[in-house]
Amino acid sequence: MRKDLEDWIVNKIFQLVLSIMLRLPWHARLRFAGGFVSRVVAPLAAWRSRIRDNLKRVFPEMQPAEVKRLEREAPANVGRAFAEIYSPGELITRVKDEELTGPGVAALEQARQQGRPTLLVTGHIGNYDAVRIALLMRGYPVAGLYKPMANRFFNEHYIKAIEKVGKPMFAKDRAGMAGMIRFLRKGGMLGIVLDQYMAHGASLNFMGEPALTALSAAELALKFDALVVPVYGIRRPDLGFDLIVGQEIPKGNAEEMTQALNDDLEAQVRAHPEQWIWMHRRWRPAPEGFGAG
Repeated sequence: MRKDLEDWIVNKIFQLVLSIMLRLPWHARLRFAGGFVSRVVAPLAAWRSRIRDNLKRVFPEMQPAEVKRLEREAPANVGRAFAEIYSPGELITRVKDEELTGPGVAALEQARQQGRPTLLVTGHIGNYDAVRIALLMRGYPVAGLYKPMANRFFNEHYIKAIEKVGKPMFAKDRAGMAGMIRFLRKGGMLGIVLDQYMAHGASLNFMGEPALTALSAAELALKFDALVVPVYGIRRPDLGFDLIVGQEIPKGNAEEMTQALNDDLEAQVRAHPEQWIWMHRRWRPAPEGFGAG
């Protein structure tokens, strides 16, 4: 009961901030959202100390000035992404005419023409929804897979927001997974976010450190003979996006394929560290008893 009350209060505060933000012109809206998350949310949520800890883990030689910059910019990127997600009309306008670039564009188009199932694998960098929107605007049959948020009040309007630019969206529950399988069997393209801690995932390398990582994208690809390509929506200074379709991941075992996806994302994080979500607890230890037996 207490958690419900706390979640309700947090959601009401968010909706108040959202109502103010949505009244602003586009550039001011993104500045406001980025500044609010960086200056208000990040300190309250203890994100800055987590960002410092993660940076120390993977970039121990990073200069203090750069650490401070990423403490500001990584949360600001999250704020801008939320502003974009809750402004679907404006975001569509921003991405619909952007060019798809990268070595995997031709393979992606061929998969669409052949009706081949496809896994579009990304991470929490830039705005990972930008590529989904761009592909939907071009007629690609793209769906998304999401994990429902712990705050059920927030989750209700968040899902409505991401569904405004296109459906279907599949929740990571029994019904959602069943729908997702049917969608893939029919030649659909599914967006999956890879860079989250998975308690019973495989211990793979990410940024030079062991990170428990879900093998589900690779396992689905092997089961359904699906194309697997990494995709990214990298933010530019002009508030547009570089929409990148990476090289097709070659067939192998699930761990090899997932490691290749980790490596591809790592290259993007190293190139654009201010756009990755450093406040994630990405390198948590394995749960007690993991791998036993």
